[in-house]
Amino acid sequence: MKKSRMIRFTAILLVCILLSGCASAEQHTAVETVEAAPGQTATAAATGESGRQAQHTIVERVFPTYIENLDTELTEPYPLYFADSTEDLPYVELYSWAELLYFLNREYVGDPGYELTIYEKDNNNVVLERDNGYTLTIDFDQGKLVFDDYDAFIHNSNETTLIDLLSESGFNANGEAQLFQRNRKASFDRYGDVMTVDLAAYGIELIAQEGKYYLPLQTMNDFLISPMRVSFLFNGKALILANDDMLFDYEEGSYTDLAEFYYSVPQAQRSDALAEYSYNELCLVLDSLYGLKEPHDIQSFRKLFWQIGYDEVLSGNDPVDADNALKSFIDYTLDDLHSVFNEYSWMAGLDAISDSTGFANRKIMEHSREYAKAREIFYPDGCPGYEEVGDTAFVTFDRFSSRYKAETFYVALETGEISDDTIGLIIYAHSQITRENSPIKNVVLDLSNNTGGAVDAGIFTLGWFLGDAPFSVKDMATGAMSTSVYRADVNLDRSFDEKDTVQDKNLFCLISPVSFSCGNLVPAALKSSQKVTLIGRTTGGGSCVVQPLSTAYGSVFQISSAMRLSFLKNGSFYDIDQGVDPDIYLSNLLSFYDRKLLNAFIDDLI
Repeated sequence: MKKSRMIRFTAILLVCILLSGCASAEQHTAVETVEAAPGQTATAAATGESGRQAQHTIVERVFPTYIENLDTELTEPYPLYFADSTEDLPYVELYSWAELLYFLNREYVGDPGYELTIYEKDNNNVVLERDNGYTLTIDFDQGKLVFDDYDAFIHNSNETTLIDLLSESGFNANGEAQLFQRNRKASFDRYGDVMTVDLAAYGIELIAQEGKYYLPLQTMNDFLISPMRVSFLFNGKALILANDDMLFDYEEGSYTDLAEFYYSVPQAQRSDALAEYSYNELCLVLDSLYGLKEPHDIQSFRKLFWQIGYDEVLSGNDPVDADNALKSFIDYTLDDLHSVFNEYSWMAGLDAISDSTGFANRKIMEHSREYAKAREIFYPDGCPGYEEVGDTAFVTFDRFSSRYKAETFYVALETGEISDDTIGLIIYAHSQITRENSPIKNVVLDLSNNTGGAVDAGIFTLGWFLGDAPFSVKDMATGAMSTSVYRADVNLDRSFDEKDTVQDKNLFCLISPVSFSCGNLVPAALKSSQKVTLIGRTTGGGSCVVQPLSTAYGSVFQISSAMRLSFLKNGSFYDIDQGVDPDIYLSNLLSFYDRKLLNAFIDDLI
C-alpha cells in the first residue's frame, strides 16, 4: 500500500455554490489551463519536467459546472481531461472525482453519514472505501471496476435496508417523525455477489501515468451518478448535472432555461474516439444494468445490436443517426414502457428525432383511451379524486405523484389547504372517511387508469390500506434482495398506528390493463395481503424501477433498471411483470365507472 487519503468536503472547490446572481451562462467559456507539448503530459508541461514520454498526451481544461439549473453553479469550475487531442471525450481524474462524489452524496443526495476513503495499492490498483466498509477497486492495468458489493457501495446511510426505495428520511430537521416510518424489525436483506465491470473487454481504456489516474466521465456517470437519478451532461462549454425532468417541463410542455443553454452550442459530428467509446459504453451499461434481459432473451447487447443491424449506425460519427437508432431500438426492440428515449444530444440538435411509438406503448395508449372514454360517460366534467356513493368511498388518481417534501403536508394541515398530489389526496380522503358519523363502510381505490409514478406515493398508499406496507426488490445485476416494510402517518399526528389506516373498512381496488408500474405494484401487494379484493381486469405489468441514463455524447434516456419490484410469498420473490389478475372480473368497461351499480354490487358481496 502506497498512500491513503480521506476525501473531505473541499470548501474552496465544492462547498460554495452560487444560488443567485451568477454570471450569465453565455459569458462562460471553457478555459484550457495547461497545453502540453507533443509527447509530454500536462503535468510535465506545467512543471518543465522532461521525464520519460507518457503513453498519452493529457490536457486539463476547466468548465463551469451547473447543478440542476443555471442558478446553481459550483464557484470553482470542474476540471476535465482530454487525451491525444480528442476534444469531445472527457475523462475525470480520480482524486478530484472522489471529492466531487463526496460533495454530491453529502450535499445533493443528503446523506450526512457518507464518507469516502481512497488509497493506492501496488500495480495501479486504487481502492475507494465507503463509511460502511464496502469498496470499489479500480484496476487500471487490467481495466476493471470491482465492487465487493455494488448495492452497499452506493447505499445511502439514511436507509434501513440494502435496497430502500423510499426517498424520504422519515424525520424533519428537528428529529420529529413525519410521513413515513421504516419498520426495521420486519425488514430484511440478502446481500448479492461481487460485481466486476470489465471495461477492457468492451475496449474502454483507463489511464494511469505519472501518478495520476484518469477514467472516462461517462463510465463514472453510469455506475456512480445514475443511482442519484441524474447524469453529468457535457456540451463542450459546460458540465451540467441534470435529468430529463430538469431539461423539459412536462407541465408547461416546454424546454427549461437549462435545456436552452444545453442546446445553445453548434451541432457537431462525433469524433472517431467518441463514437467508438460511446458505443462500447452503451453496450457495457445495458449489459450491466438492464433488468429485463432474461425475458427479452438478451445475452449481449453488442450481439443484439448486430442482429438487428444497428451496430454500425450506433458506432458511427453522425449523432443524428445514432440518436434515431437508439430511440428506435428502445421503442421497438426493448418496448417495455419503462425504457424511453427522452432527449437528444446537443450534437444532434433539437429537431433530430423522428416520431415513433413502440407496440407496447400504442397498446396501453389504446387501452387508456378506451377506459377514459368509458369514464367520461359518467363523468363528462372529470372524475373527482374523492367521491362518496352510498356507503362507499371512491379514491381515484391516474398517476402516483409525490410533489412535495413531507413537511408540506403538516403545514397544509394547519392552513386547511389540500395538496394536489397523491399523498395529499389520501390524507384528505382519510379525514373524510374517518370523520364523526361517517357512513363509509367500503373504500375503493380506483387505479383503472393509473400508469404509475412516484414510489413514495405508492408506499404511502399501501401504508394507508395495509398498515404495514411491504416493498420487495431484487437486484438482477448482483442477486441482492431486500424487503422493506413501511408505515404512513396519514392523519398527520406524527404517530404510526391503526388510526392511520382504513383496515376496519371493506377494501377494494379497481384495476385494468392500463394499471402499470406502481399502478401494477400496489395491486400486487394488496392482493398478496389477502385484505383487499381486486376488481376489474389483469393489470398492465411493469416490474422494474426506472433507471435514468445518458450517452457519452449527451443524449438522455431511461431503462428498466436491474431493480426489479417483486412480491414476497413463502420466503420467495416473485416477479410482477406479467401483471396481476383480479379476484372479480368485469367484462363491461362501463361497469368500472357506474358507481351506483358498483356500490350495490359491493354491498351484495359483503
